[in-house]
Amino acid sequence: TPSVYNTSITPSNLPWNTYNYCNAPHVNPDHYSMPDESDTRLTFVIVAMRHHKRTPDNLYPSERTVDPTTAWDCSSIIPQSYAGGTAQVFTRTSTPLSHPFANRIWAGTCDSGQLTREGLDDAIKHGQDFWGVYHEKLGFLEHVNEKEIYIRTSTEPRTHQVAGAMLYGMDPDTAGKQWSVHMQPDIIDSLVPKYACPAAGRLRAEAQATSSWMDHLVQHESLQRKLGEMLGTTGLDEWNSWYDHFFDTFTSRTCHGHPLPCNVTGACITQEDAETVFSTGDWEYNYIFNDSPQASQYVKLTFGVFFAELASTLRHARPRHKLHMYIGHDGSMVRLAAGLGLGSANGLRWPAMGSEIVMEVWHASRDMLYVRVLHEGWPAPPPLDWIPLGEFIQLLEDLVPENLGTLCT
Repeated sequence: TPSVYNTSITPSNLPWNTYNYCNAPHVNPDHYSMPDESDTRLTFVIVAMRHHKRTPDNLYPSERTVDPTTAWDCSSIIPQSYAGGTAQVFTRTSTPLSHPFANRIWAGTCDSGQLTREGLDDAIKHGQDFWGVYHEKLGFLEHVNEKEIYIRTSTEPRTHQVAGAMLYGMDPDTAGKQWSVHMQPDIIDSLVPKYACPAAGRLRAEAQATSSWMDHLVQHESLQRKLGEMLGTTGLDEWNSWYDHFFDTFTSRTCHGHPLPCNVTGACITQEDAETVFSTGDWEYNYIFNDSPQASQYVKLTFGVFFAELASTLRHARPRHKLHMYIGHDGSMVRLAAGLGLGSANGLRWPAMGSEIVMEVWHASRDMLYVRVLHEGWPAPPPLDWIPLGEFIQLLEDLVPENLGTLCT
């Protein structure tokens, strides 16, 4: 299957909705299609999405000795952080050469997990496309204001910045205006999710002790050994128990046009190595959240609070806003996709940067309300392409374990 890992712009010789890890396909006016049913009216929209592209979230033990000539430049993005009514301070990251631990971070002006200028630009374009559908094409959203639009993010600054970029893409006049973005306390945030659940942790450990999981680690032992020796990760469990960290550090580089890692001896990760890591990462995410015997209950325990929130929102026949926008992370998106059954036919891939799931509520004839789900800009397969609202709410509520608070203590 064609996939893109080295540019935010999907090459024109590929279908528009090709999997692009750097910038997922999303709703846009050129490819949006109306429901097949006639005499329908859009009444409410929920969109959940991952933030756009960033620097690596994980660092090699001696990060600066890997690609020592490649720096990360964040000088063209201004991350502001100040209390209202005071000086509008913003942050600039730098590492003194004399710092005794400078080798733990790359050269340049970026921190780990920081939204880049390229990621910001992708988010602005995402907002433009979203407005192009829900305002210009459908006339549903009328104004970019807090009366119509509710936004919730995680506590990570990159999700706040993507919220601002989405709004700016929808209406450049939002620049310089204040806008409240809602979030939950970090320790119980249901969107990431962050709340502790030891029972879920045990299920995850069981999944990663199955023969299927162990077999896949054995299958790639030689690659794991090569990566460890080349990048200094040998013996580090967080790097060797799965391929998440390698997937992150490779894709963050390739999506920004950086070379794959090389060490001081000149040994480099090959494109073939990277492609194996990408496909293995897909397999691992699909297994943990969708395919393993523990996956269903694991997703319910770790994302049940958010499923309950969605169900509660949809139970209100007349929500206060027209649009609810949730900006989270890959862990948010893979759990939502798995819970909705989007991986039941063909499995799930690692949620790309800007990955998007839209839930539209339509008023149809005989005063019936229906939900239509769009995944990465395209209608989901039946029944989610047109499901009665009550059935969709029931689907969500079935994903919430009884006594979840007790189960997770």
